[in-house]
Amino acid sequence: MANFLAKYDLGILDKIDIREEEPETIVTTAVKPITLEKFLQLPETEPASEYIDGEIHQKPMPQGEHSRFQGKLVTTINEVAEPQKIALALPELRCTFGGATIVPDVSVFRWQRIPRTESGRIANRFESHPDWAIEILSPNQSQTKVLRNLLHCSKNGIELGWLILPEEDSILTVHSNQRIQLLAGIDPLPILSNIDLSLTVEQVFSSLNI
Repeated sequence: MANFLAKYDLGILDKIDIREEEPETIVTTAVKPITLEKFLQLPETEPASEYIDGEIHQKPMPQGEHSRFQGKLVTTINEVAEPQKIALALPELRCTFGGATIVPDVSVFRWQRIPRTESGRIANRFESHPDWAIEILSPNQSQTKVLRNLLHCSKNGIELGWLILPEEDSILTVHSNQRIQLLAGIDPLPILSNIDLSLTVEQVFSSLNI
């Protein structure tokens, strides 16, 4: 310490604080779990946030492949199912059911299950599961979390789920009994019953070629 002090002029020693700093105290605060009801009162986020198993997760911002898959599938399904009033495909629709609220990339509802207002217009709030849910895995998105959403749907009455895996050129399908299949190439894809549509995995991925 003497050698240290010798380097300084005695006239400025009183301006130098040579006391050792006390260790920083870290304060932790317990976070009370939020309920579904409280979550639904929060402002919407962009991209959308979902609530499942008591946890909040924000979806990633859609990129090129994601947006192309989503737009093409909504158009393809509605061209076949909407004119005959069989079903309706809707993108980024919040669906609240089974103690969770999720926003599938594409939600397909059978025509008779679409909620309506008294005037006959489509309702804003969908408080039931879709009949067919399609998810598209984004880069760096957790496949486990997205699959969990589809399994939650399966437990609560959904007929069919797809999880499109762009990096693998394959599609996971989830059925009502929670049976999972991995399909690729020319494998035919399961379609919601009564919709006159035939697609293979290869055909779905061909939409990326423009």
